[in-house]
Amino acid sequence: MEKSKVLVVGGTGYIGRRIVKASLEQGHETYVIQRPELGLQIEKLQRLLSFKKQGAHIVEASFSDHKSLVDAIKKVDVVISAISGVHIRSHSIGLQLKLVDAIKEAGNIKRFLPSEFGLDPARMGHALEPGRVTFDDKMAVRKAIEEANIPFTYISANLFAGYFAGSLSQMGSFVPPRDKVHLFGDGKHKAIFLDEYDVATYTIKTIDDPRTLNKTLYLRPQENILSQGELIGIWEKLIGKDLEKTYIPPEGFLTTLKGLEYKLQVAIGHFYHIFYEGCLTNFEIGEDGEEASKLYPEVNYTRMDEYLKIYV
Repeated sequence: MEKSKVLVVGGTGYIGRRIVKASLEQGHETYVIQRPELGLQIEKLQRLLSFKKQGAHIVEASFSDHKSLVDAIKKVDVVISAISGVHIRSHSIGLQLKLVDAIKEAGNIKRFLPSEFGLDPARMGHALEPGRVTFDDKMAVRKAIEEANIPFTYISANLFAGYFAGSLSQMGSFVPPRDKVHLFGDGKHKAIFLDEYDVATYTIKTIDDPRTLNKTLYLRPQENILSQGELIGIWEKLIGKDLEKTYIPPEGFLTTLKGLEYKLQVAIGHFYHIFYEGCLTNFEIGEDGEEASKLYPEVNYTRMDEYLKIYV
């Protein structure tokens, strides 16, 4: 079967650049949006030029120019959005409604993957304020996709290792501590950690797979389903040292929300659901979902002991 042509929106970003790489590596003709709003962001421009050297096509389009989006979309079969949904960087999830309108008008797209790549928003209706805005915005995009009858796949990638594994899930740092560590509750709720390049690899594998059409793909590689305590144990073994541990009860954790700036309140709310409720693993995947490592056992995903070695 001929491989689909892919358009990546947000291709210079944190997960987007990895999706572009995976698309090229898996042999897809790959297009990347260059937005005129790029302005003087030289790092993003250089990243686009590096994609071009690797064989990607660069297409100019803007969310403020509907026709340019439609024209870009008509060049491809699949659209993958990787625009930012992280408040500590920028939160642009709502912009995808313009993308949905353009896909609907173009009328040629076989699959749309909106920017999700985290917790499954369909399971987060109970989420705390203000953090629930992330899930509400993603659900608004899903509603628009489904009302427009656009074929889709939603990617639930759980926790990016760069944010959550390298830091041992400590707030305020992306590197692992060497002396003292905080655990949420008893540190025993299971979470799921993924190397971002593996997220991209699984994502691209879905786009021509009929098994993932109009479904959610959950990334749950078995050996990366770990509690925070187990993750810390891996690090302690690597450095040959036991860390001094402080356990934070849920009520104490929630009091930290008060008085913080908005974007930090959003992040802390997500931490609560992940590490105190175990929201990533406290359910079984139903008929409307598939599990990535079962569909694609050939992917040799990065285990967290291997991932953490670079920090030693």
